[in-house]
Amino acid sequence: MGKKIKDPGIGNTSAQYVGRLIDDNGFFNVVHLNKSKRFSEAYNYLINISWGAFFCLSFVSYIFANTCFAFLYLLIGIEEITVASGSVLQDFFNAFFFSSQTFTTLGYGAMSPTGMASGIVSSIEAFIGLMFFAFATGLLYGRFSKPKAAIRFTKHLVLNDFKEHKALMFRIENDRKSTMIHPKVAVTLTLSKKNKKGEYVNDFYNLELKRDTINYLPTTWTIVHEIDKQSPLYGFLENDITKQQGELIVMVSYYDESFNQEVHQMYSYLLKDIKLNYRFIKTYHYNENGKMVLDHKLFDVIESTKS
Repeated sequence: MGKKIKDPGIGNTSAQYVGRLIDDNGFFNVVHLNKSKRFSEAYNYLINISWGAFFCLSFVSYIFANTCFAFLYLLIGIEEITVASGSVLQDFFNAFFFSSQTFTTLGYGAMSPTGMASGIVSSIEAFIGLMFFAFATGLLYGRFSKPKAAIRFTKHLVLNDFKEHKALMFRIENDRKSTMIHPKVAVTLTLSKKNKKGEYVNDFYNLELKRDTINYLPTTWTIVHEIDKQSPLYGFLENDITKQQGELIVMVSYYDESFNQEVHQMYSYLLKDIKLNYRFIKTYHYNENGKMVLDHKLFDVIESTKS
């Protein structure tokens, strides 16, 4: 039986129907209640949201700001920037287009402020526009330059024969064409059990891997935990392992040559999702020119070992 370790930071308290600790994006599934919100957290939020959400939010903010200023110009009087058309809708569009030109500091010259009030508002808007685009440019640079791992994990965790025992296996690959330098893997098993007091608690184990580090990774790497006498899963029948309320928490670290620093990524597998008596098929071969060919479509493909 494997040796328990101290709480790695998750907490010893558990529950009967505890959910997954790590989501598919590698973040901890924590619901924050009564947490005060700070403006300083906006940068972290905007850096981490998806590209689609980022551009949509930027566009909506741009439209909203110009709409607000367009209404201000209408309140001041459209005559201070252009000749009134007699149509409220047309005047609004004229005010909106003037606002857009001022906000972006473009200024075609067809419309310009002629009164004190419109001049003050347009000056303030130009300043806000400069700040907006400076902030957006900084966010774009931050999103592109932020070190981020690009590791792909197989969807399946398989249990198959390995030497004289059984072994848990999953594999990883680099989702970029660059080479992962000195990748290393650490796997922690968390088991939720009911103690003598009737309370659910977490037990933690570091799983020993056949190899936890390699020099570089140009293709795929199958991570193997042999269920021998040193394993916390030793003594369980195959079907009993899948009945355990447990989760494998995986952390991969490597040196990324694109960012010139070490990056990390996390993932997890639930024991109940183990594919019994399956194995991964080979994902690469050599072509007629002697070059290695990696077929990414085969990365998640498994096959049964039972005839």
